[in-house]
Amino acid sequence: MFTKSFFTPLASLRHSLRPRYNVSPLLPPPNNVLVRYSSYSPLGKSSSDSRKKVTVQTLQSLHKRGEPITVLTAHDFPSGHVADAAGMDVVLVGDSLAMVALGMEDTNEVTMEDMLVHCRSVSRAVKHAFTIVDLPMGSYELSPEQALQSAIRMVKEGGMKAVKLEGGEEMAPTIRRITQAGIPVLAHIGLTPQRHHSIGGFRVQGKSVASAVKVMRDALAVQEAGAFMVLVEAVPGEVAALITERLRVPTIGIGAGVGCSGQVLVQVDMLGNFQPGRFVPKFVKTYADVWGESIRGIEQFKRDVKSRAFPSPEYTYPVSQQELSEFRSVVGEVVDQGSVQSE
Repeated sequence: MFTKSFFTPLASLRHSLRPRYNVSPLLPPPNNVLVRYSSYSPLGKSSSDSRKKVTVQTLQSLHKRGEPITVLTAHDFPSGHVADAAGMDVVLVGDSLAMVALGMEDTNEVTMEDMLVHCRSVSRAVKHAFTIVDLPMGSYELSPEQALQSAIRMVKEGGMKAVKLEGGEEMAPTIRRITQAGIPVLAHIGLTPQRHHSIGGFRVQGKSVASAVKVMRDALAVQEAGAFMVLVEAVPGEVAALITERLRVPTIGIGAGVGCSGQVLVQVDMLGNFQPGRFVPKFVKTYADVWGESIRGIEQFKRDVKSRAFPSPEYTYPVSQQELSEFRSVVGEVVDQGSVQSE
């Protein structure tokens, strides 16, 4: 049987865990009170960030005054959160998440359901940037109606504001159908990764006159179909610049030179969040060394745990000597009682 002294430290502990201010749990705490969240809590947002939300009209205004549009991919809450906090104009949930988040061989493997999960994660984080998602292979090619149904799901279930799809002239009816329903479309021309099997791999487009003419025709066709922006991938810079000059809508380049209206990169690539030796496309500039910093931090954590240097006292919750002494005095009784109950 437990003695009264056993319950004393428990009651004291419960008392010590009570809030130190007397406010309703439905009301926010006073300004001078530090609210402590669990390590499992969402990352949250800065209350001081008063940036306005980016819209299609915002992007059109940037283009009109010649200010480059910044686009970065994200595939989950943390990557969306940091892209938004850094001030990106557009956050793209790219189907590149197939490789960088899901470990797949290429973008063709990712499904609509996969994309929706990642869309919802990113949309919870992004409060200011304009969000766009790739329609994955197989979700829009059969017919304009299939594409519209997929686009509606991305908006309603995924929380996205626009969709991106690959293809030029042949996709004009599909783009028109989606935009007529009120969903903005970012068209993707040049190198189209979902079709890499049919174009002989990940090859630069527009290097010959015939190829450059095709990219130009594709750009004009998707513009006339209603695309509000055109992503141009792996096209010589001079060719992309000429195409950009002749369009009314902005172009977003990836491996297409500085003459485009804006630029996009895959976040994992530009942050260096990959193991040394991995192939990186020519157009990727690495701005950080997230992999290196992560390895250094994790290895140090391992060393500290192995040597018992972590957790040191500053990372450990204290207990009063009186409470500890009382607990020690009842440890044997608690163990004995537990043994009896288990029998």
